[in-house]
Amino acid sequence: MNKNYTLNNDLEIPVVGFGTWQTPDGEVAELSVLTALKAGYTHIDTAAAYKNEESVGRAIKKSGLNREDLYITTKLTNPSHTYEDAQQSIKDSLEKLDLDYIDLYLIHWPNPVTSRHEWKKRNADSWRAMEEAVDAGLIKSIGVSNFHPHHIDALLETARIKPAVNQILLNPSDMQEELVRYNKKHDILSEAYSPLGTGKIFEVESLKDLASKYNKTVAQVVIRWSLHHGFLPLPKSVTPERIVSNFDVYDFELSPEDIALIDGLKGTAGSAIDPDTTNF
Repeated sequence: MNKNYTLNNDLEIPVVGFGTWQTPDGEVAELSVLTALKAGYTHIDTAAAYKNEESVGRAIKKSGLNREDLYITTKLTNPSHTYEDAQQSIKDSLEKLDLDYIDLYLIHWPNPVTSRHEWKKRNADSWRAMEEAVDAGLIKSIGVSNFHPHHIDALLETARIKPAVNQILLNPSDMQEELVRYNKKHDILSEAYSPLGTGKIFEVESLKDLASKYNKTVAQVVIRWSLHHGFLPLPKSVTPERIVSNFDVYDFELSPEDIALIDGLKGTAGSAIDPDTTNF
């Protein structure tokens, strides 16, 4: 299969990324990212809120890989939803990552509780700063995370540049069908964070059976399922063996019957939270 998707701005993005959510800053994050890069990942996903951008940057440097061969994503943190704060946050992320540009920059959350009373204006202001960073060559692509259709509709009222990506929780337990349909209709790529259900997916017996059937791990089966649906999974691990095996998903395909079986596993490993009612 093609190992890149083409975004709505005609730029390519690797179809599997390495997630760093909940990966502690310091040696753990640095070694896990370095292991991923050595295993063949070229797409690394971090965020200001993860507080590990500096570790990611050090791993990139130590890998010895050419910058143009890598795809790096980071995100705008919740307290920075103003035009000026977004400008500063972009500069801060570039400095911490020690990069000249960011491949993909996302608004991490549509409506932080501290600014929920004016989320629409805050997103528009932040997006304007991001668009200007694209104009300046500091960012290649911009997008959103955890946005629902009404959040994107509001953003599109003032946006010059259309979001290329919506990074959302996606795994067999919660496929967020309505939101995925909306993304697809608007040519916005659905990126899947927690594609393995933060580990809960490994407890599902039917997935264990499928892993045995294909002589693969449960993680490999679920990542392959994610790719079948056109999602971009961001598996995370700090275990070297799992980091390597999670990337080894290109030599098999799931049967239509097994895809349908996995589609039916809703509710087995949690679900996405509602961004409009959560308390952060």
